[in-house]
Amino acid sequence: MWKTAWRILAAILVLILALLGLLAGSVIVDGLGAGARLEAVTNTRLPGVGGPDVRAYVARPATPGPHPAVILIHEFWGLNESITEKADLLAEAGYFVVAPDVFRGSATGYIPRAIYQVVSTPAEQVNADLDTVFAWLAAQPDVAGRRVAIAGFCFGGRTALLYSLHNNRLAGTVIFYGGPVTDVERLRALPGPVLGIFGGADNSIPLDEVRAFEAGLEQAGVPHQITVYDGQPHAFVSSVDGIKAGGAQGRAWDEMLTFLQATLKDDNAVRRDVSPVRADDAFGWAAALRLAFSHLDHLR
Repeated sequence: MWKTAWRILAAILVLILALLGLLAGSVIVDGLGAGARLEAVTNTRLPGVGGPDVRAYVARPATPGPHPAVILIHEFWGLNESITEKADLLAEAGYFVVAPDVFRGSATGYIPRAIYQVVSTPAEQVNADLDTVFAWLAAQPDVAGRRVAIAGFCFGGRTALLYSLHNNRLAGTVIFYGGPVTDVERLRALPGPVLGIFGGADNSIPLDEVRAFEAGLEQAGVPHQITVYDGQPHAFVSSVDGIKAGGAQGRAWDEMLTFLQATLKDDNAVRRDVSPVRADDAFGWAAALRLAFSHLDHLR
């Protein structure tokens, strides 16, 4: 009897190991096509500042500058057409936009690979690459160097927030359903106003966390606007076509444009004299799996 039980247990373990091996292999195989995927959506290589060059998609307004600028951070999929199209839409509104590849050569449409990208990319490495992006932007003659904001979606939303804690020269931060920071003392380091856009049906970010983020910003004295779109899942601002069609996607996009107008273009823009804080929070497996399940729910 015990021998039979041990054989069954051993067979189960072998099956689990085999499935894990297949999963790891599929992640590796998917990564083989990352270079071609990035080549299709990048048009600029930014010279590295103390690190490797950063590949990016740059979208410029049609009119002469200097223009306010936006650093646009991708989701956990990596840099893709959805983000470059949003960069073009922002450029049409008068912003010089850089959408960098912060996964250093990896992009995917496969959820296991997306999870791997997130957990294998240290936040301090991302911040270093964004320092390269910011330095390059500040050196461009058609960019108003003191009017640079950062915005991001999903993984990019949290990345935008962490980079704003790291770089006190940013003028503003836009977070589309990114994991919030709720520690008041850390939030005091934010150099400019914050716009947070969240979905009321987002399973990866509980509304209690959103409200704690809002309360933390209030206590920290950071100008902010936090909007929860009732009934909307994670990653609900999914495409330029959806934005142009209106609804929740269009309203969220217009909210960002209004925020950027006040933050980067109007004369009464708010700037805060703050010191940066350490912002290298690990994006662990638990958070990455929550994002994955939220995207699965969104794709149904």
